[in-house]
Amino acid sequence: MRVLVTGGAGFIGSCFARLLLGPDSPLPVTAVTVLDALTYAGSRENLAPVAADARLTFVHGDIRDAALVDTLVAGQDAVVHFAAESHVDRSILDASAFVGTNVVGTQILLDAALRHGLGTFLHVSTDEVYGSVEKGSSREDHPLLPTSPYAASKASSDLIALAYHRTHGVDVRVTRCSNNYGPHQFPEKLIPLFATRLLDGRTVPLYGDGGNVRDWLHVEDHCRALCAVLTDGRPGEIYNIGGGTELSNRDLTRLLLDICGAGWESVDLVTDRKGHDLRYSVDSGKIRDELGWTPRNTMDTGLAATVAWYRQNRDHWQRSPAPDGADPTADAPGTRAHRAARADAGSAA
Repeated sequence: MRVLVTGGAGFIGSCFARLLLGPDSPLPVTAVTVLDALTYAGSRENLAPVAADARLTFVHGDIRDAALVDTLVAGQDAVVHFAAESHVDRSILDASAFVGTNVVGTQILLDAALRHGLGTFLHVSTDEVYGSVEKGSSREDHPLLPTSPYAASKASSDLIALAYHRTHGVDVRVTRCSNNYGPHQFPEKLIPLFATRLLDGRTVPLYGDGGNVRDWLHVEDHCRALCAVLTDGRPGEIYNIGGGTELSNRDLTRLLLDICGAGWESVDLVTDRKGHDLRYSVDSGKIRDELGWTPRNTMDTGLAATVAWYRQNRDHWQRSPAPDGADPTADAPGTRAHRAARADAGSAA
């Protein structure tokens, strides 16, 4: 199997590439091509464990480059599409990059898939497309009610991908995951941001009263689920992937404080984000029942191992450049609310 992985130098995409090329790969891959623009959240260092594998080809490029995409999609058996702008707070400040990459970039990939008769197009999306869930859990047939520009751009790309299946017969499969955590995540999302700051003895910014609830999924469990969908999923179907561990941001902060040996004096309560969804929750019954997938990592062991990775790999996150050249783990200038701009628990990617 020849697989093109877009965004394969990012947090989730690189985990997927490492899984495909690792000794316990669930798929019989003969070639993995990673296409990544290497924006601030992507790094070739994330692929270092498999960099010497002759089956890996890395291409530095943008999914909006139609000529490049056409060349790369030709001859592939599958495309696994991770590449996306994924940070909610940045989308609130400026949505243009999110529409360009998440919507237009996806359409360019789908056009190439159609032209070349691609085997399977696996589109990786997020639970945020369902919007805030007051009670119960979102099923795959629930309406899309995104609230942030990021979530709206992902919902748009979901619909475009499914339209290519219904109109043109492209084998499109869509997954919607809950919040991912694990090693190699860029330190602007909540867990790596809080972990790195606490490890440096600094304070962490907690939005509002910390009551916002998210379901947490270890990145390795997510990638195994994607392999299951790629192997045994059905064309035109959507599969929710949830970790089954719902925590308020306050409870998650408490766990991180305990692991890092810090107290509540290390927490700054800051002004809440605009349109901050209260709760996300997906019903993962479909992928569990149809494909037999279940998460292997518990939150206790997975979170402790994640913090340990950041403790042992300071060189990875201490030189991670933000788009504006700032240290993503440092205090931003201005108000407490400004300091929280990167403490986003809402993005899955």
